[in-house]
Amino acid sequence: MSPARQHRDRFAASAKPDHTSTVVAAQEGEGGQEPLLASPIVSASPARLHTLQHAARAAIEEPAALDPSLGEGPDAQIMLRLVHDMRRLKAIQSIEKKIEAKREMLPAYREWVMARLAAAAEAGKTVADEVIPTIMVWLIDVGEYRGAVELAEYMLLHDLPMPARYQRTTPALVTEEIATAAIKAQGAGQRFDLGILTDVEILTADADMHDQIRAKLYKAIGQETALAAEALLPADDQRPAFGKALGALRRAHQLDERAGVKGNIKKLEKLLDAGTPATTEPAPQQGA
Repeated sequence: MSPARQHRDRFAASAKPDHTSTVVAAQEGEGGQEPLLASPIVSASPARLHTLQHAARAAIEEPAALDPSLGEGPDAQIMLRLVHDMRRLKAIQSIEKKIEAKREMLPAYREWVMARLAAAAEAGKTVADEVIPTIMVWLIDVGEYRGAVELAEYMLLHDLPMPARYQRTTPALVTEEIATAAIKAQGAGQRFDLGILTDVEILTADADMHDQIRAKLYKAIGQETALAAEALLPADDQRPAFGKALGALRRAHQLDERAGVKGNIKKLEKLLDAGTPATTEPAPQQGA
């Protein structure tokens, strides 16, 4: 399967929420399915895209119409839609209603985003984009974490910056927002996709960010690893997983003593008869 097809398939699959622990993989070649990429790949020149992105950014930050001279092509249309949707979101005060609105808005961007991913995969290059990072954030907000990680990978691969309004780098934003969502779910007695957390850890391993942010990720990983062991493994097989969970929680505490993991660490140490080093894995080191 080509890199372009992999990009399209993974992003299309992100339409399904990631908060369940069971993932059903779609079979390739099933009849009756529409092509994932139904329209031509966006092919505006870098200079034109730069003009459109600059105009969209200005319109988002300062309410004003895009210059009609920018044209009616797919890039201009998607920029106009983004400006319109950002204004709509700004007028909504309820966070819950904002999320509902983003969920309604996202399908209109999906085809354009898939085209951008495909074009980048085939050409090996891209240009700074206002739409991609915005959609990445929206996907996190509505719980489509797999799609968000896919776009974060694209942005990091091509060294694309976040718009200034987000005030964080791509690795820091993705790490903090997904880790926070996981910890919130765990606190409510719900499971979170451990694969998503692991992918974020790998994707951002070499990135520079505040220790407190990375501590949240290790806290989420440690808690989810322990929960998965308790729920899915027989008692005799739980010890290695508990050891991994303890290592992640200790790393979280090492990075941020206020991470709120002391209770979980003590619980796991008791389960593993702390004091026998062979029963636990060492805390992971950043960048290792």
